[in-house]
Formats: sequence, C-alpha cells, structure tokens
Amino acid sequence: MIKSLSIALICVLATAVVADDRPNIIFLMSDDQATYSMGCYGTPGAKTPNLDQLAKDGMIFDRHYDTTAICMASRANVFTGKYEYKTGCNFEHGPMMQEIWAQSYPVLLRRAGYKTAFAGKFGLEVLPTEQQNQKKSRLPEEDFDVWGGGPGQTSYATKKNVSMAKYAKEFPHSTRSYGAFGRDFIQDSATGDQPFCLSISFKAPHHPVQPDPNFDDVYRGAKFTKPANYGRQAGSHLSLQSREGRQYERFHSWNYADDYDTVMAKYYQQIYAIDVAVGMIRQAIDDAGVADNTVIIYTSDNGFMNGSHGYGSKVIPYEESSRVPLIIFDPRHPNSGKEFRCDELTGNVDFQPTILKLAGLPVADEVDGKDLMPLYQDPKTAIRTSLPLINVWGPKKVHSFGVVTKNWKYVYWPYDDGDFEKSEELFDMVNDTGEMKNLADVTSDTPELQSMRKRYDRAVNHWQQNAVPYHNYQPFAELFRRR
Repeated sequence: MIKSLSIALICVLATAVVADDRPNIIFLMSDDQATYSMGCYGTPGAKTPNLDQLAKDGMIFDRHYDTTAICMASRANVFTGKYEYKTGCNFEHGPMMQEIWAQSYPVLLRRAGYKTAFAGKFGLEVLPTEQQNQKKSRLPEEDFDVWGGGPGQTSYATKKNVSMAKYAKEFPHSTRSYGAFGRDFIQDSATGDQPFCLSISFKAPHHPVQPDPNFDDVYRGAKFTKPANYGRQAGSHLSLQSREGRQYERFHSWNYADDYDTVMAKYYQQIYAIDVAVGMIRQAIDDAGVADNTVIIYTSDNGFMNGSHGYGSKVIPYEESSRVPLIIFDPRHPNSGKEFRCDELTGNVDFQPTILKLAGLPVADEVDGKDLMPLYQDPKTAIRTSLPLINVWGPKKVHSFGVVTKNWKYVYWPYDDGDFEKSEELFDMVNDTGEMKNLADVTSDTPELQSMRKRYDRAVNHWQQNAVPYHNYQPFAELFRRR
C-alpha cells in the first residue's frame, strides 16, 4: 500500500513538472491587415520595427490564408480549427453553438491548467444549444481568467470599451490599451505556477479610420507606391459577380481612387500603433523573465484590397483579401533567429491545433487545421495540398467558393440570374501572384484547369458531408456544385 502511494505521488509530481515546462502562448491578431503593410513582407517604407524584429527572431509564412475573409467567420475558424460550414458561424447566419465553442483552444487550454486571458474584439457570440431558437447568445467572458474583450466591433475610444475602461486615462486610444492589458497580464501571470495563454484581437486597422493621434507624424506627407494590380482597369478580367458587393463601390467611396496617399497613410498609421503595442508586450515578456518559454503568434483575421483590382474592403477570395501575414516565434527552437521563411500553404484553421499541440494537448479528428510547428522545424515540409476559400456573406451575387493550392487558385461564382452567368477563374499562383490573368477565360481544357476542377468538386463534397445542420449551411453545397 505504501509502495502504491509512493508511485502515485511520483506520478503527480512528474505531471506537475511537465505542466510547469509547458510554454506560455501569446496569440496576437490584427483586423483587416494586408501582408504588404509590414517591412518584413517586403515594404521598406513600412514602419513596423517590432513586428520586423519578431519576424527575424521567428519565421515568416508567405502563403497563409484566411479560409473565410471576414472577421466573424475567420475568428470562429481560429478558435476552433474548423472551416466555416463546420462552425456554423458568420454574420447573417448565426452565433457559435456551445458544443463547438467547448472545443475552442481557450476553453481546452484553461481546462488543462492554463491561465487564460482575452482582450479586444471578440467578434462572435456563443449560444447554448438548448436555447438555439431563443437567440440568447453571449460573449463567453466566464471562460477566461482575465477578460478585456468587447461586443461587436468594439471602439477605438478605450473609455467606451467597458472591460478596458481602467486603461482609458493613460491610453485613450484602444490599440495601445491592449498592449497595456497584455503587459499587465504577463507580469501577473509570470509570478504564478501556471503556464498562460494570452489572446489579443486588435481593432486596428478596421474602419472607421481613427488612428491614434500620438502617431500623426509617423507617415505625414508619405507617398505610397500603388500595387501593379491597382485600379479598375486591373480588374476588368474578373467575374461580374465579384463587383456586386460593397468591396467594389468602396474603391471610390473610401477614396482609393482619388486620394490614395492620404488613405494609405492613415491605414499604415493604425498598424504602426499595433507595432507599438507588440513592442510593449515583448518588453513585458522580457521584464517578467519568461522570454525563453513564451511562444508568440501574430496574424490578421483577413487581408484588405486597398485598391487592388479596383476594390476596397475584403470578403472576396483574391490574394489581397484572403492572404494575410503570419509570424511565429518559438524561442525554444534551434531554428529561431535564422530568419527563415516558409512558402508552404497554411490557413487560419491551423491555429487551434498548433496551440493545442504546443500545450501538449490532443487534436480532435474533426478539426480541419494542421499543426504548424513541423514547418518551423522544416519550412519545406508541406502539411496540406489545398485550402478552401469561402464567401457566403453579403449579396447572393457575390457568394463564391474556391480552392487554393501552392501553385494554383480556382474560384467558382454560381450566381446566374439576369445579366449574370456562372463563371470560374483560374490563376497561376507561381507566375501571376497579382491575379492579372484568368486562365479559365483563356481555355477550358487545360490539364491544370481539369485538375483544379476535380479538387474543387472534392471540396464541395466535403462541405456537403460535414456542414452543420443549422444556420442554413447545408444548401450551399448544392449551390456551389458545378453544372
């Protein structure tokens, strides 16, 4: 009996030691950030010193996609590791059901002994399954140890964000208030005996455009080089359907057409404030003495068109909208500090399994995402062959479904009423990253197009077989079936 108790005690102590060695995890996400808004993504004029240093310390991912390029659905992807039709969560569709949220990385990490915190734009609400028809969804504030989140889009005015109000006097603009929240949480958590997971979702650079006035001089008078695919002329070959959403009129209403430098200066200024907040968080990590065991992930919930092809906003599956920054830094890994880049295909569904694996937790079979850390070990190790690109938000005319691989992108536009016909697009993602030539328009019988059609058809079948039985997701599989 004594021997059995001794063995049991040893097991408990061993478990505690393992738990103590688990890394702290910090997940940082901007809102509407294009890849080229950072120096480390090849824009010398971008003033992002802290993000650039994070990239030098860790790894840059050059082919990272948000499988749905709009905030609510994208955040559901991030939390759960599942595609939109398996989360059932997006604007105009519905909140996340409790049984889906229960498998999110914050819930699972807290259950496993992590101290958890969230600040910023949460972006979705959770609905208990038994109340599905009562529409009593909520923010899951009680599922975190420390809460600084807010409903809806939140506000750039810190004082208007109830959970962040204590920071309003020193940091009246919300972006740096989240840096202060992260600083305080790190300092407090480092004194405890639990590993911690901090998630921050910045509102910036999402509209309305309200930069922190402390940084008005950073880009004053700056001139910005327009991308090669800028303007309406560079979008004339794209589907008529893609022009039916708000992203098309915003090329003019948001002044990309007539005041590009001013618009982009404010956009970059908002990102500069994020960079400052990231610097605050990294300094807090150093000051707390946990830098050697804290993994940092930085990304965006979706990209932004910023005038490319004559569009503003996001949503559509083109590169500037769906491809976003991703930096991972794991200080424990020997590849850190080698300035590696990875051009393998990754997606926002990969964060949940990556975070779970970092914490030593299992990943459920129904999760669509993959662990990203094998790429940190070897940037040339492919973890998948394709990703879906989904839009079932907004006017029916602009609904689309696509598939992207390392070399190709195929997009299907099903709307065919009135002046519209079903259309398809094929882009060469090796030689035409600006998507300036629709190869499906040129020929309908190339091996590449045939191959991508087959891959697309398999993705539609996956939708049909796996869509949640609520929020009207099942009918979309039939809508997207090629005829």
